[in-house]
Amino acid sequence: MQVSVESTGSLDRKMTVQFPPDRIDSEVEKRLRALTKRVRIDGFRPGKVPLKIVQQRYGSGVYQEVLSEVLQQSYREAIDEQGLAPAGGPSIEPKVIEPGQPIEYVASFQVFPEVILADLSDVDIERPVASIEAADIDRVIDSLRKQQRTWQPVERPAAEGDRVTLDFTGTLNGVDFEGGKAEGFSVEVGAGRLLPDFESQLVGVETGAEKTIEVPFPEDYPAEHLKGQTAQFALKIRKVEEPRLPEVDAEFARAFGIKDGDVDKLRTEVKANMGRELGQNIKGRIKKQVMDALVSKHEFELPKALVRGEIERLRSEAETRFGGAEKTQPLPDALFEEEARRRVRLGLIVRTIVEAEKIEVDPQRVESELDSLAGTYEDGGEVKRYYRSHPQAMASLESLVIEDQVVDWVLTKARVTDVTGSFDSLMNSAKPNMETPE
Repeated sequence: MQVSVESTGSLDRKMTVQFPPDRIDSEVEKRLRALTKRVRIDGFRPGKVPLKIVQQRYGSGVYQEVLSEVLQQSYREAIDEQGLAPAGGPSIEPKVIEPGQPIEYVASFQVFPEVILADLSDVDIERPVASIEAADIDRVIDSLRKQQRTWQPVERPAAEGDRVTLDFTGTLNGVDFEGGKAEGFSVEVGAGRLLPDFESQLVGVETGAEKTIEVPFPEDYPAEHLKGQTAQFALKIRKVEEPRLPEVDAEFARAFGIKDGDVDKLRTEVKANMGRELGQNIKGRIKKQVMDALVSKHEFELPKALVRGEIERLRSEAETRFGGAEKTQPLPDALFEEEARRRVRLGLIVRTIVEAEKIEVDPQRVESELDSLAGTYEDGGEVKRYYRSHPQAMASLESLVIEDQVVDWVLTKARVTDVTGSFDSLMNSAKPNMETPE
């Protein structure tokens, strides 16, 4: 086999491959002879069909089948011989494909770029530091109490935080409109479930009252026929209720899985969960800063096939989330290209770091990550059994651990500053982007 490679760009390669015809011819004859024993043709006994007849009827199809297989096989042999690492499949252009003649074709493809690791000593990373105080636990307990609240009817005007049950009919210029009518509809005043101008006018209503209110719809409202319109709603108030929060006692603790009803155990369990959430939050913030720094410090050409593959993956994920399987028009590439390019770049940088620093997955960290993941489920043992019996799931977990090890390596090179904050400020500010390089 003769192989020559031409560089037509920084990543583009054209590889010409030539091999003797007998590599195909011998395999074609072998398969045709095998067919003579299996095919049934009128006028011939089974297994007695002459080779020439089989060749006339099936020769062309068998030749194309063998040709396709040998082209793929020879391509793999050629790139191994040349020490090439294609980033995606090739485009194969036949040059000479004729029976009895040397087979020759040109395979065009792109290779992976050379990634030269940048100096990271001038990268600044802020590492959040926070502790969990008693007041933080109290706030979470209060949130749990709200989950268990009950509603008690009251004979007074509705206030913020009350629940109002009502009938309403909406009209535009005196005409009912689609979706503007409901009976026995319950809304917590101030919860933001309805338009603010609707909810705010429920403050002060009383059971049995009837009133008409005007509600302007914003210009960007999803329903086209309501955009920028002002509707009238006739209201009939059926009931006003106030929330009643449960006491933090044994019954309350048992409702959240503390079988003996020990409130102190509940607080300990709540604190442990908060600690896991805080750890994940801090980890995500640090990881985002590291990944942002790696992207900004490394500029190189990206293989088109990798970017195209990542666009397809992102589009598939988006269409799955939003019911895209029913769409006839696929979402445009432009929606995903920037994120796809970022992910491909990160993936290549991370791979280079792993190879250059000979980073291998730490089994203890995998176990720790598995423990942390299992701790978020009621049956953590079942979660662990699932991962250990599904190699693909475990491989995904190991990839995350490798990424964490890369983050740790970057932190040894960068300038890291601890920034003290509160649990509340960290957990309730903008959530970090837990992105994963591909």
